[in-house]
Amino acid sequence: MSDLLYSEVEDDLRTAVRGLLADRCRPSAVLARIESDTPYDLGLWRTLAQELGLAGLLVPEKAGGQGASAREVAVVLEELGAAVAPVPFLGSAVLATTALLGAGTDAAEAVVGRLAAGEAVGALAVPLPTAPGAAFPEGVRADENGTLTGRVTSVAEASAADVLVVPAVGPQGPGLYEVAAGAAGVRIAVAVSLDLTRPIADIDLDGVAARLLAGPETAVAALDRALLTGAGLLASEQLGTVQGCLDETVRYLGERHQFGRVVGSFQALKHRLADLWLEVVSARAAARNAADALATGAEDAGIAVAVAQAYCAPVAVRAAEEAIQLHGGIGMTWEHPTHLYLKRAKADEITLGTPGRHRAALAGLVELPAGV
Repeated sequence: MSDLLYSEVEDDLRTAVRGLLADRCRPSAVLARIESDTPYDLGLWRTLAQELGLAGLLVPEKAGGQGASAREVAVVLEELGAAVAPVPFLGSAVLATTALLGAGTDAAEAVVGRLAAGEAVGALAVPLPTAPGAAFPEGVRADENGTLTGRVTSVAEASAADVLVVPAVGPQGPGLYEVAAGAAGVRIAVAVSLDLTRPIADIDLDGVAARLLAGPETAVAALDRALLTGAGLLASEQLGTVQGCLDETVRYLGERHQFGRVVGSFQALKHRLADLWLEVVSARAAARNAADALATGAEDAGIAVAVAQAYCAPVAVRAAEEAIQLHGGIGMTWEHPTHLYLKRAKADEITLGTPGRHRAALAGLVELPAGV
């Protein structure tokens, strides 16, 4: 059976991450940053990656990482989601790292070591909405010398990356290639993004020198494993978003007075908060089940991930919408951070597959006939 409870180690990890974010990632700082030319807080990222060692949680100790599991990564993502932290954790420490670990080559292990040590930021060069089980991307081609040409749109965290892990089709078939983000022929253009705390970018490659990390034997499986892991752990970020919305709304309604009474004492608002709390509990169960399934390599990990994404994504959006409404007029302003939650939730709703895409995948996994 899945273990949905948090261990003592996970609780300690949460305390450390939450304390750092409370000090270094206040809402006012995030709001100021998204209006600047540096939306990512790379100083905070270096602290998380190097001092706390979070960039290498999924990496085995022999490869320079912490040797932890998806359960610990899920706890970190809960806290990052609650703070809407502008750091490239999902793209580098989860997606790129998992793809590299699945490659199983010395070249990939060397890149993993750099990412785990916080020496570089990685990005998996696939469109943000790409879901687990999708066909191998064919937008980039490799010639016999490993030179890449093509285009990938809507790549998360590419603008902060030092290393791009690029899926490409070569003469021998699908492969994963390492490309330096600053290499000749690489053009990374930041696109307009709804979620300004996680910018997306379009990548153009024009005769770019690359190093093969995984060939046809492992590339497809490595990419799909990265997408499955990313989708499953994204549910924990969405859980953090829901919890952050609930905590902030409860705090506000406990302080706001109207008609001589605390607004939170009104029965109608209590009912709405109670409904939201029930969704938090259900989302936590789904997200924790997905994280545990990924951590233990369960046979039904695909089912657990599909359930988590199908449920947690819309719940995060509803929680953010409720937070804005229950904050009243202040919730509609740019100065208040509730809009950050809504934009993150809406962007996450299409990240690594929409809820509808995951429901369709779930139907196939449990052999539910079409139309039932």
